[in-house]
Amino acid sequence: MKWHPSVDAPTGPFPPALAPGDRAQRGLGWEIALVLLVSVGQSAIYSMVSFLRASLRAPISQQQAQLNPSRAAEPVWDAVYQFLDIFFSLALVALVVYLLWEPTGNALRRIGLDFRGFGVDVLRGLLLVAVIGAPGIGVYAIGRSIGQSIAVVPAPLDSSWWVIALLVLAALRAGLTEEVIFLGYLFDRLRRLGWSWTWVIVSTALLRGSYHLYQGWPSALGNVVMGLVFGWCYKRWGRVMPLVVAHTVIDIVAFVGYPLAAAWWPAIFAPPAS
Repeated sequence: MKWHPSVDAPTGPFPPALAPGDRAQRGLGWEIALVLLVSVGQSAIYSMVSFLRASLRAPISQQQAQLNPSRAAEPVWDAVYQFLDIFFSLALVALVVYLLWEPTGNALRRIGLDFRGFGVDVLRGLLLVAVIGAPGIGVYAIGRSIGQSIAVVPAPLDSSWWVIALLVLAALRAGLTEEVIFLGYLFDRLRRLGWSWTWVIVSTALLRGSYHLYQGWPSALGNVVMGLVFGWCYKRWGRVMPLVVAHTVIDIVAFVGYPLAAAWWPAIFAPPAS
C-alpha cells in the first residue's frame, strides 16, 4: 500500500491520503458504501422517505415518531427485544472499529475511544451538552410551535425502573453509533481518500442531518449544526470520547426526562391527540 503526504496531513488519529489510483483507495470506496448501507446511511434513507411520506399526509404537527417503541405487550419480552435491538446495533459499532484496526496500532486508542484522560473528556462532553443540548431543545420547540416538527416521543410516559435502565442503554447506543461511525470511521476513511477537512466535516454533518429528517426539517437543520460543531471538535481534539459523552448525556436527559417535559409543557412535548 502506497502513501503520499497531503499538504495538511494531520497527526494522531487522522491518516494521510492514499496515493491516487491506489487499489486500496478504490476498495475503500466500496467499504464506505457498504458500511453506510447497513448503518447510518440506511437510516438516513429511511428518514428521508419517512419525512416525504409525512409531508404528503396530515399536517406534520399532528404526527408523531417514537424513538424507543415497545416491542412486545408482555413487559419481560419487551425488555428482551429492546436489549437485543441495542446489542445488535452495537455490533455495527464493533464492525467499524474492527475495520479501523491496523496491525501497527489500537483503533480504539487511535480514534480516542478509550479512558485516557477520561476526566478531561467528560468535562469537554458536558461543555458540549450546554452548547448543543439546550439550543437543540429550543430548535425543536420552535419547530413544534410553527408546525414544522413531528412530535418526537423518546420514551413511554409510564416508564418503570427497568425501562429507564434500557433507555440509558439506548442513549449510550445512540452516542456510540453516531459518533464512532460519523466521526471515528468516516473521518478516517474520507481523509484516506484525500478529502479536504472542509468536505469531510460538512458532508458528515449533512449526513447526520438527513439521518434525523424524520423529525422535521428544523431538527434536521439543528443536527447539521451539531455535526459541524462535533466535527470541528473531533478534528481539534482527535478524540471521539468527549462527543460520545455529550451525545449520550443529551439523549439520557431527553429519554428519561421526557415524561416530565410532556407533563409540564404538553403543547410542545406531549404526543398529539389521536
